[in-house]
Amino acid sequence: MVFRRLSRWAIAVPVALALAGLAGCGSGEPATSGTSASASASAGGGAKEVTVFAAASLTGTFTELGKTFEAAHPGTTVKFNFGSSATLAQQITQGAPADVFAAASPATMKTVTDASLASAPTTFVRNKLQIAVPADNPAKVDDLKDLTDPKVKVALCAEQVPCGAAAVKALDAAGLKVKPVTLEQDVKATLTKVELGEVDAALVYKTDVLASAGKVKGIEFPEADKAINDYPIATLTKAPAGDLAKQFVDLVLSPQGKDVLTKAGFEAP
Repeated sequence: MVFRRLSRWAIAVPVALALAGLAGCGSGEPATSGTSASASASAGGGAKEVTVFAAASLTGTFTELGKTFEAAHPGTTVKFNFGSSATLAQQITQGAPADVFAAASPATMKTVTDASLASAPTTFVRNKLQIAVPADNPAKVDDLKDLTDPKVKVALCAEQVPCGAAAVKALDAAGLKVKPVTLEQDVKATLTKVELGEVDAALVYKTDVLASAGKVKGIEFPEADKAINDYPIATLTKAPAGDLAKQFVDLVLSPQGKDVLTKAGFEAP
């Protein structure tokens, strides 16, 4: 009987310890962009996260700056949620966990600051529109007035998002009315319509034309100067990773950050 009891303990104790070890390691699924709890640390003081909500037009530059930040902060991960600034602002006001917000317009940032959810924002770059057409420009679009031709299929951003509001302002400045065949929720989706040949032209940011690497051609027009968008950035007041958030904003505002942004076609404020 003694031998049997000892045998049971010899089996039960290692199994219990193994199960306890598994329970201690099973802290949940990896966080995804835009929904993670930032700056979560393991029991051993391991990797931290900083979550950045940023306008879709910042995808390329911020991804590059995120890698720079991670290299300078070993063990830290930068998680991005890119999309329409209006949508991102709504997500933040509804409680989405984030540390930094970089918007494509002061109006969308104001949604967050009016809710007392962001520190005083800083304008870090400006952006303006171009007419984007396929590389071979089949509709022979040369200027803004050509977009009023009913035979020309045009894509615009929805008016409630910054690129759409800028398009409305530019068209009003030119005294033109355009009937788009589609209204998209962010500038990347609008540009994709041109890249796929689904439309003949679109009004998108100059930076997105450059980022297409030759897939589309950009056409400048004078009214774009009357519809320039300022881009503000701010740390969020409820940022789970407050210190890291400030450091990421500092990187964006630094000479190194400005160099990355201006090379991509953004203008200094």
